[in-house]
Amino acid sequence: MKVVAINGSARINGNTALLVESVFGQLNQEGISTEIISLGANAPKGCSACYRCFESQNQACSMTNDAMNELIGKMLSADGIILASPTYFADVSAGMKALIERAGMVARANKNMFRHKVGAGIVAVRRGGAIHTFDSMNHFFLISEMIVVGSIYWNLGIGRTPGEVMTDEEGIRTMANLGQNMAWAMKRLVE
Repeated sequence: MKVVAINGSARINGNTALLVESVFGQLNQEGISTEIISLGANAPKGCSACYRCFESQNQACSMTNDAMNELIGKMLSADGIILASPTYFADVSAGMKALIERAGMVARANKNMFRHKVGAGIVAVRRGGAIHTFDSMNHFFLISEMIVVGSIYWNLGIGRTPGEVMTDEEGIRTMANLGQNMAWAMKRLVE
């Protein structure tokens, strides 16, 4: 089994990545392989609403000048998907929004191809806006007919400067529990 995480932060090794790694620690202990892909500063752009994905139905976006189809392929081959984003103006980063738009449209054009995969959203936040960010990612999972797992609190960690999120004890505990719950759900789905 495998979980792929898409890190929507411009800071490749910032707080968002640290939260993902906290979840990965539990998944790895359960024998689940993991991969993190960072969008970084070269994040793809949003959907152009061309609807060519509905015409071709080839599980790919017709816009081929960025890494989106590679991201979609990684998501499709994984058993579990984590979307992780910092909170930018009370919502996901622009790169995460582009991923949600384009991967979501391709999935809808291809019979909800992420259906029954396990999904979890992770949010890094300085102060406010985390719940809206969390909701944005969960809406992607829900409309994709995915199984959404939770934790002992909302899947967020608090920190501003890189690394500061590691001082949020409740946030780190929440991530560890999220990893355990994700592993449990994935294993139950293959029984």
